[in-house]
Amino acid sequence: MQTIKISATVKIVIFTLMILSCMPSMNSMEKKSYHHLSDGTFRNPEGSPKRNPNVKWSYKIFNEEKKKLKIEFPEDHVVPREQVLKDLENNSNNDYIAWIGHATFLIKLGNTTIITDPVFSKNTGPLIFGPKRYVPPAVNLKEIPPVNLFLLTHNHYDHQDMSTIRNFPYKDSKVMLPLKLGKYFKNYKDVNELDWYENIQVTNDLKVTLLPAVHWSKRSLWDTNRTLWGSFLIEYKGKKILFACDTGYGNIYKELGEKYGPIDITFINIGAYNFYPIMPVKDKSVYHTNPEEALQIARDLKSKKVIGMHWGTVVLSLEPIMEPPVRFKNGAEKYGFKKDNVITFKIGQVTKLEEILD
Repeated sequence: MQTIKISATVKIVIFTLMILSCMPSMNSMEKKSYHHLSDGTFRNPEGSPKRNPNVKWSYKIFNEEKKKLKIEFPEDHVVPREQVLKDLENNSNNDYIAWIGHATFLIKLGNTTIITDPVFSKNTGPLIFGPKRYVPPAVNLKEIPPVNLFLLTHNHYDHQDMSTIRNFPYKDSKVMLPLKLGKYFKNYKDVNELDWYENIQVTNDLKVTLLPAVHWSKRSLWDTNRTLWGSFLIEYKGKKILFACDTGYGNIYKELGEKYGPIDITFINIGAYNFYPIMPVKDKSVYHTNPEEALQIARDLKSKKVIGMHWGTVVLSLEPIMEPPVRFKNGAEKYGFKKDNVITFKIGQVTKLEEILD
């Protein structure tokens, strides 16, 4: 048998090729986006504030403090259901915004009706547990008009309500949500997971982009930050509407303002900001803006109008329940807004889009 001799040079070439074949491809070596971590979880944009790891949550203290809150609100905080149904019907040919409660809105733009973070359950928690709403939804789930587009910002129980998702009457609507949330929509026909800065052209006139927010995700003891969160930029006939995820203040908003501003209407959370004495500072939360921080974000985004949401429906924190809109309005001029451009709705209010944009 003839012996084949291999030169040292050939051996080096073969060895090098073997090493290269074991290395990841260039595509897999590309740097991941900052918010993607190697363990499959997500984090907030670079430079965002972080929660003090030494602070320990206490349900005992929270429940004791919560009992001190007075659940009192003016009668006109809620529009009677019969009037809401009539207003929705009368505006069926108009572009409008309607507040169902908390972070649930109907936004009608041409032939597309959008619903945001729909929660129609009596409580915001698993099964029958969790905080109970003190104001019911403006209308029943089966009474909402046909919906074409379902937007979900993140998986917390006061935004992702599985009872509402299971019983939603328009499962043929397009669903748009952050990464890894599609598994909750198995019976829907058109489910789209997005990463930050990805977009979908929904119609010729309507484009939706998922943008960053300063928040987090969790539904159990074992899944912290395993699904993404985000805000939605809705672009329609030259107008820009930003529907914010729950968010704290962060440097990212100046960047978004430069890239996407000016924004015609910004929806933003103005409630659930006070957790003192559990948290060391009163009226300050890393993940929920107080009314003044909400106005700062709106200014960073170069917003023309700003709508306060995430208040007046369920107790999630320890500020007086009717404090957020008062502080929101009172802070308008300090942050460069006219008071008329800082807007709060009544639960059940239906307002034509053109009236808001004027």
